[in-house]
Amino acid sequence: MKLIDGKATAEAIKAEIAATVEQMVAEGRKRPHLAAILVGHDGGSETYVANKVKACERCGFRSTLIRFEDTVEETQLLEAIARLNADDDVDGFIVQLPLPRHISEQRVIQAIDYRKDVDGFHPVNVGRMSIGLPCFLPATPAGIVELLGRHGIPTKGAECVVLGRSNIVGKPVAQLLMQKHNPGDCTVTVCHSATRDLKEHTRRADIIIAALGQPDFVTADMVKPGAVIIDVGTTRVPDPSRKSGFRLCGDVDFENVAPICSWITPVPGGVGPMTICSLMQNTLLAARHEIYD
Repeated sequence: MKLIDGKATAEAIKAEIAATVEQMVAEGRKRPHLAAILVGHDGGSETYVANKVKACERCGFRSTLIRFEDTVEETQLLEAIARLNADDDVDGFIVQLPLPRHISEQRVIQAIDYRKDVDGFHPVNVGRMSIGLPCFLPATPAGIVELLGRHGIPTKGAECVVLGRSNIVGKPVAQLLMQKHNPGDCTVTVCHSATRDLKEHTRRADIIIAALGQPDFVTADMVKPGAVIIDVGTTRVPDPSRKSGFRLCGDVDFENVAPICSWITPVPGGVGPMTICSLMQNTLLAARHEIYD
């Protein structure tokens, strides 16, 4: 078994991005500028946005954080998005999800200029991705594909099972891995809560991508020897031995599954760092106008 080290891979990519940015600045071009809108004080979102700000510093980007209380009206949020759409200095921006229940996430996502949608959630980017056109790819699926590629994991013709059908991870990673790319060219099965005989699907898989948000869901009896396991889950579970009182737990029973795998991502330190890294890559693409003019 070999660990897929997302943290080390992400650091290497951020160093590459930083070198590109310094070259841009030396040529007289402006630094890439990423903005983020954060609504409320959700602990996970606060941590994630703080990590994005740190990643911007590491990559040589400018960053702007716009905060709203969770009582903000949807119209106020849409006005802030309109201002960022119109700001030529901002290359890309994100609205951190989830949002309070009184705000429509779909209306918010569709209000973002798709040319600045570095999260890759706008319907234009989703549609272009589905037919293989250049676009901003959603960060977590892009990070997964990058990990497979940089670790030399063969995917052509591989049986890949994706556990979960979310719009953010499950559906887009399935689309990316079935396309004629390397990594890609997989035969993909997407499993979900209504799937029958789940273990029959997973035991055939050369690659399992677990994106359910259910701690320790994937057990050893669901995995064939030599499979590649990508664990997207990051659920906080109580742990009195930790100073924080909790620990992050993946969707895979790591202790028992890891010994029978060829490759596996740890939690934390696997897919998570790559998600933020992919956001940095999209922001660089936006600043260089490599996707849209």
